[in-house]
Amino acid sequence: MRFNDVTRGTGLEEHGITNANLIYWTAPTAVLYEHIVKRGEGLVTHLGAIAVKTGHYTGRAANEKFIVDEPGSSNSIAWGTINKPFSPEQFDLLYNRMLAYIHGKDLFVQDCFAGANHEHRLPIRIITEKAWHSLFARNMFVQAKPQELEQHRFQFTVIDLPNFHAIPSQDGTHSEAFIIINFARRMVIIGGTSYAGEIKKSIFTVLNYLLPINRQILPMHCSANVGAQGDTALFFGLSGTGKTTLSADPSRALVGDDEHGWDDNGIFNFEGGCYAKIIRLSKEAEPEIYETTRKFGTILENVAIDTHTRRVNLNDDSFTENTRASYPLTHIPRIMCGGCAGHPASIVMLTCDAYGVLPPIARLSKEQAMYHFLSGYTARVAGTETGISEPSTTFSPCFGGPFMPLHPAVYGELLRDRIARHGATCWLINTGWTGGPHGTGSRIPIAFSRALVKSALDGTLSAGAFETEPFFGLEIPTACPGVPPELLNPRRTWSDTGSYDETVRKLVGMFKANFRQYEQHVEARISSVM
Repeated sequence: MRFNDVTRGTGLEEHGITNANLIYWTAPTAVLYEHIVKRGEGLVTHLGAIAVKTGHYTGRAANEKFIVDEPGSSNSIAWGTINKPFSPEQFDLLYNRMLAYIHGKDLFVQDCFAGANHEHRLPIRIITEKAWHSLFARNMFVQAKPQELEQHRFQFTVIDLPNFHAIPSQDGTHSEAFIIINFARRMVIIGGTSYAGEIKKSIFTVLNYLLPINRQILPMHCSANVGAQGDTALFFGLSGTGKTTLSADPSRALVGDDEHGWDDNGIFNFEGGCYAKIIRLSKEAEPEIYETTRKFGTILENVAIDTHTRRVNLNDDSFTENTRASYPLTHIPRIMCGGCAGHPASIVMLTCDAYGVLPPIARLSKEQAMYHFLSGYTARVAGTETGISEPSTTFSPCFGGPFMPLHPAVYGELLRDRIARHGATCWLINTGWTGGPHGTGSRIPIAFSRALVKSALDGTLSAGAFETEPFFGLEIPTACPGVPPELLNPRRTWSDTGSYDETVRKLVGMFKANFRQYEQHVEARISSVM
């Protein structure tokens, strides 16, 4: 096994790649910086981060993702609008065209792992045509030590060629972009898009299939941290709801910001880095994440930069609302070394409520936790997917529907089992609007959300009084240090309570209509929580 070296056109024959030019094997960060600059892929900023642009696609191309419909996995996949089938024959034809495209081109290879837990980690190989995508893989996955590289036997491969475009009429894709997972060939192919998030999310999708099927491990779209007393907290939520922000707490050690597994011994991070939204990032409100944008090794995606001074403008959304920073976990001051922690004491489900009717925080019963986990209600925030310019209501099962190949009930049952066995306290937190819907009300300040999380995790809220609101049946605390009491009950923040009642009834109706698809898969006491 080669590492930290260069070969000419050899070493990738098992992927069908026999005619590449130079192949850079598991190149370190400094070497990749040199190639990024030399190839004109990015600019070094004034404090050492690397700034890049992703071009047309500045978010996930959700409609361009497919799973190959092959006998070994077909009966397990929850086929539908998210998990769209792609024929094996089409895959082979498209892949053969990719191999022809590679002829004479340089490639970058990162041999690494998905998963910090040595027992469950997946050895992976990421092959890219862009040096900055190789740095992204190096940041986001668990790096292999030199002795591990010598024994590395990859079990899944991602081949990422942004400059190769599909021909929809010929290849069976919807556009020039594609992300296709083939479980039979243990391979992901990506083309037509330079948005690096497709690399990490495709491997997340792979783990969401393999871990429950093979090992009964719950994969989760969540961040995680650990308090001074060793108490672990999980934060579920889609992009833009605050997973990364709220888990980056200087008083708690970060396990990871986006993807974790929960086995019989506790939780473990899938990744070796973070991929944070940084539009209008504030040094005062989010100091830990802010500092990562000023460090060597960090990739700044679609962030505006003065090409003369090389200073960045984190407030500039001229390229996209979905500006991102990819950085190693070690850029955060307090982390859990090893990426593993104990069973969660607290589970927080984050939502960004565009209607402004959900409370900033509510305590959930086990039945309510299951209901809200399967519902996965939030508002998709501008920029995280192409075509989304305003917040729009969505129900994304397990707070990660776009990445879940199996039926949501599979993940729901695993979560219910673990909550029952380990007794986690569950909370619903709204980081969206208050005082009215989007356009009328205002976004809940991050300082208040932080105060609510702190009081939930340290037991302050559970020790206090609660009131039950009549629509969702949620238990709302009557007081929280650092938060105005009137903010805690959303009805009191609306000037027109009649309009509030009408809006909340509408949202309750949407919840019920959405949940009908799960009623046959869950106990009656869960489907009847509201």
